[in-house]
Amino acid sequence: MSLNSGSSQTQERLTKLALMGLFSGLIAALAPGRKSRLPPNLSSLDFTMLGLAAFRMGRMTAYDVVAEPIREPFVETVEDPSGAGMTTEPKGTGARKVVGELMSCPICAGTWAAGGLVYGLRVAPAPTRLFLAIMSAAGVAEVLNSAVEAMQWTAQVKREEAEE
Repeated sequence: MSLNSGSSQTQERLTKLALMGLFSGLIAALAPGRKSRLPPNLSSLDFTMLGLAAFRMGRMTAYDVVAEPIREPFVETVEDPSGAGMTTEPKGTGARKVVGELMSCPICAGTWAAGGLVYGLRVAPAPTRLFLAIMSAAGVAEVLNSAVEAMQWTAQVKREEAEE
């Protein structure tokens, strides 16, 4: 292992620790207090919308063309090893690689998106709720689209099997 490799790994660990500290620090700073306007527990509708919006935002960050300019310094789009299309992989070393790992993982990016939305509900509830409604509706549309595609693929396979 070269000196640069060890330095890069140290930088990656420190970046991950800094990101965890930032995330945790924001939770502590924005946690509802006794005089809070936002209750600590969310309604079922809020929770559902947050989940759908985080799902959509995570996938958008990791895969969608619209987010490509934001991703470009940190990830590269490559052929998926399964042959099922394209995917994103982190590039670079150190902090750049860590940010690339975060952005190429829809679950990771969705976690940060969910955090941002919850923080937004605390700091600026009205615009956050509008954004939340838009992104959760897009999340529902993506789930439905995926279900329809899966049914179409299954039907196509069954038709091909029937022709044999």
